[in-house]
Formats: sequence, structure tokens, C-alpha cells
Amino acid sequence: MNNSLSMKSKIIIVDDNSQNLGVLFNILDGLGYDVRVAQDGESALVKIKRDPADLILLDVMMPGINGFETCSRLKSDPSLAKIPIIFMTALSETIDRLKGLQLGAVDYITKPFSHDEVIARIQLHLQLYKTTQQLQQEVIERTKAETALAQLNQELEKQVFERTQELEITLEQLQKTHNELLVRKQKLEFMAIHDSLTSLPNRDWLMSRLDNLINRTKVDSGFHFGLMYIDLDHFKVINESMGHIVGDGLLNQVAQLLLKTCANFGGSVIRLGGDEFVILLENVCHIERASSLAETILNQLKSPLVWEDYQYYINASIGITHSSFGYQEVADVLRDADLAMYSAKQAGRGCYRVLTTALQKQAALRLQLEQKLRIGIENQEFCLYYQPIVSLTTGELAGFEALVRWQHPEEGIISPGLFIPIAEETGLIYELGDWILNSAISQWKEWQQKFPCCLDLVLHINISAVQLSQYKFFTNLEKMLIEKNVERSGLKLEITESCLISKQVKTSRLLDRAKAMGLQLCIDDFGTGYSCLSHLRELPLDSLKIDRSFVMNLEDKDHDATVVRAIIALAHNLGMELVAEGIETSEQWQHLRMLGCEWGQGYLFAKPMTVQHAENAIQSLQQGTTTFIDSLSIFNDRVAN
Repeated sequence: MNNSLSMKSKIIIVDDNSQNLGVLFNILDGLGYDVRVAQDGESALVKIKRDPADLILLDVMMPGINGFETCSRLKSDPSLAKIPIIFMTALSETIDRLKGLQLGAVDYITKPFSHDEVIARIQLHLQLYKTTQQLQQEVIERTKAETALAQLNQELEKQVFERTQELEITLEQLQKTHNELLVRKQKLEFMAIHDSLTSLPNRDWLMSRLDNLINRTKVDSGFHFGLMYIDLDHFKVINESMGHIVGDGLLNQVAQLLLKTCANFGGSVIRLGGDEFVILLENVCHIERASSLAETILNQLKSPLVWEDYQYYINASIGITHSSFGYQEVADVLRDADLAMYSAKQAGRGCYRVLTTALQKQAALRLQLEQKLRIGIENQEFCLYYQPIVSLTTGELAGFEALVRWQHPEEGIISPGLFIPIAEETGLIYELGDWILNSAISQWKEWQQKFPCCLDLVLHINISAVQLSQYKFFTNLEKMLIEKNVERSGLKLEITESCLISKQVKTSRLLDRAKAMGLQLCIDDFGTGYSCLSHLRELPLDSLKIDRSFVMNLEDKDHDATVVRAIIALAHNLGMELVAEGIETSEQWQHLRMLGCEWGQGYLFAKPMTVQHAENAIQSLQQGTTTFIDSLSIFNDRVAN
């Protein structure tokens, strides 16, 4: 340890006695210390300040400033105050020793001194000084570490606080986003099973609920439910004439009326779409409860609905079915309720009908007929018959009406009145209608080439409202006319009066397009609809066809005769010709002729006939040997029934 201390330690000896300096220098230098000497206090202070020592041996009694003063000055300098000072003195008074210790000395060596004592005290105090320095350094380093740690902790706490704030903000934002997404999810879920206009449950909700109820009836024989299918009568007219804003407002009022009325019956009100609603009654053992609710609804609808100070009277047709029919599928429930609703419409509208076994059988027959119709179109089981149209004045043949017939391989001829409505409802009318147009135009082209007199005749072809609304109708028709290169002025399209009621502006535009193609136009069954006379005046029509119902009662009912007279006067005032259909007696013929009706058709002249019989009639006209009416006896007994 001594070698270690001596190699590291500097010692300054301050004494005015050269002998003492020499003795101590030799001792300490011999031990390996870095020894320096000074003979007075002033020079000692200069040396120590220039190169501080690790220990000072300081004589007390010296010329100039003594040891005590030198010690005092050293201790007053902060950079030197911690250097250990050992006084060397011959003074033995305690008070002198105390003074030295009070000034900051660490020990005394009394002169004359023992070498071993000097070495021991020096080594002790050097060791204490080194240890103190190490401890102080450790304290300094620990203090720095603790300060750095405290600063780090503060920075960490600051970062944690800031991060916590960020996390709290993020958490708050996430919670807000979560809540918004939850609200949006709930809204989407609500929208998925509710109607956007009325907020009533929609078809998807109904299908799911019905499925659950049907499954319940399978395991609980005592549980029953009822379903009411409600269709608002002629509501389409309100939408098209007054606009959808009024229509939507009235639909909302109907929805509220149904909800209010059902409150006492425990039913769920559903909007299927358009003007159709459903009421689902759960745990209903008897159909009478649904019937009672239907009567209540119909009575409520007798009062007008008010929208922007205008009153609107709305009726409804209601169909009712019950789970006692043993339903297995949801679609069957809706089908039967819809069937009962249409039965109510056929009964005059504004009433309700309850499903019966007879109605189910009727629906089954209709479905069978639809399937047969699809097969019939695919197998080309259809043909055209032609009913002559004659001049009521001269009896001359004026043209034909092309009429489609279904030649079923097993059931024979099926009336168009049975299959045309089904074709229109299922969309089969598009394919069937194109076939009718193409066949009629082809036949007319053949007759024009074969019989030049046909250039003066007119062929009437019936077009349904469904066909007319097809966006490719006129494109396909134009293509046929170009391919056949037929004389267009001899073709007349017949559309029903109901086409005029629906979407007047669009109808006018479509008819204008037909006229632009060089075709003639005729309104069929005129007088049975509710067409507006002002719109009739604006349409590019060539003729009107008086419905057979007026012709039939022409001789018996003055009212019908008045209507026919008015129709004829109206047509003539608008520059149109008249065709009367359903003429079966000579009296009807003569009456119509006297009223000024130009043309007519009916069983009095000829039933619809095959192509061959029609050619016979044309050939008679071509030969000019007799009028068409006079020639009836030649072929009328051979025409098809």
C-alpha cells in the first residue's frame, strides 16, 4: 500500500530549517513520494496554488507569515481547502494544538520527530485523503447519476404523461369512432330490414319472420298466424298525375293509418314496396280476427287523406290467408295472400277476400298454364288468324286484324284471353309479341306481292302496353320493316286505351315515333278506360275502335247508344275514323252505319279465319266480282271457329 500511495502522492514540506527539510525530504523521497519543499509561507502558497499537493507538512514557527496564517490562507481557498495539513512544531501547549486543529489541520508532529511516526502519520492521512477523495468522487458521480436519473425520470414521466395524454386522446377518438361505427352499424342493420320511406319493416324482415313462424307451426300445433296482403287501388294514377312527392306523402299517411289501426290487433305492418303493404298477425287461431281488421282498415280508408290542403280518396284491395293451410315455405304464404288480394280486385276493388281452396286450385291451374305457355313459345305452337274489317257503307273488304291463337297439341285452340295476361305478367309477351309482329308483317308482305289490291287494305296488329314500354320495341320493329320491305302505310298498330292512362307524356313520345316510321295508329276498346280527352286530342291517332260492350247493347240501352254517338262525333271532330268491333246483328250494323261509323268487324261478317280463308276473301276483292259481304256465303261456312 505504501508503494501505491507514494507513487501517486505529492507532498510539500514547508519549514524554514534547512536541516529539517533535508531530513524529511530524504525520508519521503526514499519512499517514492513526489516531494517538494518551501522555506516560508509565501513561497509555499505560490507553489501549492500552482501545483496542488496531496499533503502538506507545515512548520508553525516561520519568519514572515507563520504556519497558522499559511494554513488559514490555504483553507480560505476552496480549491486548496481540502488538502490535509500536518503541523510540525516544537510547541507543546494544548492551546496551540487546538488552534491548529481549528484552522483545519488534520494532525500534529512534534519536534524532534520519529521517522516511523512521521511515515505512519503521513501514510494514514494520505490514505484518509485518498479515501475521502474517492468517496467524494463517488458522491459526485452518484449525485450526477442520481441527477441524471432524476432528469431521466422527469423526462420519462413527461413522456409518459404526454404519451398518456396522446393515448387518452386516441382512446377517446377510438371510442368516438367505435360509437359512430356502432351507430352506423345499427343504422345499416335497421335499413337492411326496414323501408326507407315509411321506416316500416320491409320484405326481408317479413321473409325472415315468416320463416320463423312457419317453423313454429311445425312443432306447435296450437300456434297459428294470419297474413293480410294490401294493395292500394289505382295508386299508380296518383303517382303519375300528382308526382312522387305527393305519392310518398300519402304512402306515409297510409302507413301511419295501418299502424294505428293495428295497435288494438297486435299486428306487424310491413311495406313490401310500391303501394303494397302486409299485416302479419301472430298467434291468431281464427281467420275472423283478420277479417275484422280488414273491415276496420277499409272503413278507415273511406275518409280522405289530406296532403297540402288537397283531399285524396284511396281504396285498397286486401287478400287474407291463414297458417291453417299448412304452409311449408314462405313464398307459398305470400303467393296465396297475393292471390286472395287479386280476387278482391276482380270483385270490384275496395274490399277483402279470404283465401279458399278454390282460389288455390285456380292458382295451380294458372301456374300450369304458364309452364305450358313457355313450352308452347319454345315449340312454336302459335299461329295467326285474321278477322276481316269491312266498310259499313259499301260492304267492301277494308283490311284484317291479326289475332294470335295457341294451338295446343292436347287441348286444342286456347283463347288469347287466357294466355295473353299471363304472358304480360311473366314477360313472355316480349318474345311472343316479336313473333306476332314478324309473322304478321311477313304475311302482309306476301299478300301485297300476291294480291296488288292489298296495297289498298290495312292490317291491324295489336300491341300491348308491356310491349310498347320495352325500350327495344321500336328498334326491333324498324328492323323487321326494313327486312320485309313492306308498304308501311298499310300497317296499323292497335294499342289499348289503358296505355293512354299510364305515363301520358311517354306514350305521346312513343306514338310520335311510330308515326315517324310511317305506321298508322288506332286506340282499341275505346270507351272502357278513363283517358283524358285533352291528351287524346294531342296524340297522333288515325282511328278509334269502339269497344264491343257498347256495340252489344246498342239496340237495348239508350245510354250505350248515346256513348257511341258521342265517341263517333268526338273522333270525327279530331279527324279520326271509327271502327266498331263485335258487330253480330244486321241491326247493329245499320245503326252504326247511320251514326257515321266507317268500318266494322264482328261475327256478322266473319269470324277470325285462317290464312287460306283470308286469301279467299282477298281473291274475291281482287277479282271484283262481288263485295266482301256478298261473298260471305262462299266461304263463311268454312271459316275457323
